[in-house]
Amino acid sequence: MTQRKADIRPLLTVNVMSGNCYSTFFMPLKVYGIPNCGTCKKALTWLQNNQIDYEFINTKDNPPTREQIQNWVKSLGYAPMRNTSGQSYRALGEEKKTWTEQQWIDAFAFDAMLLKRPLFVKDETAILTGFRDEALVREKLVSIPNKD
Repeated sequence: MTQRKADIRPLLTVNVMSGNCYSTFFMPLKVYGIPNCGTCKKALTWLQNNQIDYEFINTKDNPPTREQIQNWVKSLGYAPMRNTSGQSYRALGEEKKTWTEQQWIDAFAFDAMLLKRPLFVKDETAILTGFRDEALVREKLVSIPNKD
């Protein structure tokens, strides 16, 4: 029996925001959020100013899957992922204080507006939520390659 070599030619993808091309073998930082969110706008501007390549995913148009959310919760925990200042969160009522991790995953999957924004994901692993502490953002994103 002969073995056949796999075709491993990299596909090129264009980052719509920056116009840069990159190999699908190198996946840029993914930033999940909504375009009209002030914190997301601030984060995207910071990424551009620091020449960090990224892909922005609008969670209203493309909500994350339950599997993605489970992976993110595994890496960050559910508490840092809660958008506690949003209307969706406030509408949940007092019972949310006793929810389990699985109940939060179900809620995030049902309503992506419950996710804190922006959510930074590298290699399918959530690495950071929010954009308040620039030093923390810089520390977490230090291994992200700059644009050429």
